[in-house]
Amino acid sequence: MKRTIQSRRKVYGQVLQHARRHPHRECCGVLAGRKGLITQAFPAKNVAADPVRNYEIAPKEIVRLMGELRKRRLEFLGFYHSHPFWLDTNEPSCKDIALAYYSKAIHFIITPRPYATTPIRAFSIQHGCATELEIEVLP
Repeated sequence: MKRTIQSRRKVYGQVLQHARRHPHRECCGVLAGRKGLITQAFPAKNVAADPVRNYEIAPKEIVRLMGELRKRRLEFLGFYHSHPFWLDTNEPSCKDIALAYYSKAIHFIITPRPYATTPIRAFSIQHGCATELEIEVLP
């Protein structure tokens, strides 16, 4: 049985829309909320050298976003990023797994493809291993 995480419907829609605005590049951002419920997504600029195949949030932007979370009294819950439309699946790549530094973070991986059965999938990445999580979308 998969562990379940909860997300507000507006957040689910917001990150999906972010990915579909630039389907040929990876988008990224931070997930936040309260008591484990994802209530907000904060888009970030992808500063990776090759944004078609990678994502990276600048350290200064991470600091700024974490400050915004504190100001709004939100908990950091994870990250989101997309895999461009040409990738077959929205599951963690080897690089995604290798770069997952926050062991308690939830990772939303989005596909911008409009016909995808599961356009957003959630994962826990710990000790080099990715485990898929069930997403319960709440109003």
